[in-house]
Amino acid sequence: QVHLVESGGNLVQAGDSLRLSCARSGTISSITIMGWYRQAPGKQRELVASITIGGSIKYADSAKGRFTISRDNAKVTVYLQMNSLKPEDTAVYYCTVSGIDYSGQKHDYWGQGTQVTVSS
Repeated sequence: QVHLVESGGNLVQAGDSLRLSCARSGTISSITIMGWYRQAPGKQRELVASITIGGSIKYADSAKGRFTISRDNAKVTVYLQMNSLKPEDTAVYYCTVSGIDYSGQKHDYWGQGTQVTVSS
């Protein structure tokens, strides 16, 4: 069983930076993609950034130029560096890992979320 635990969320002012971390515990046969989503009140959950096993990175338009996703070589931890934060970045940020377990089944794992609040 894979568990994801996010950390790093906080209340900050517009223009500040935050670094979110997501630590994975438990084993999985292979990981295909790791990423960050966010959900603001009253809105649907949306992709912020993702990184594939091969290192291909995708950003939401709102994140381009301000956010950077990275991971450690062991693929245990995935990070989201967020710079120049804006009030509209306020949301619960969720870490996700997609992969294949040892029985060959695909799974999408989610963390419990970490709150990011940006004041103007």
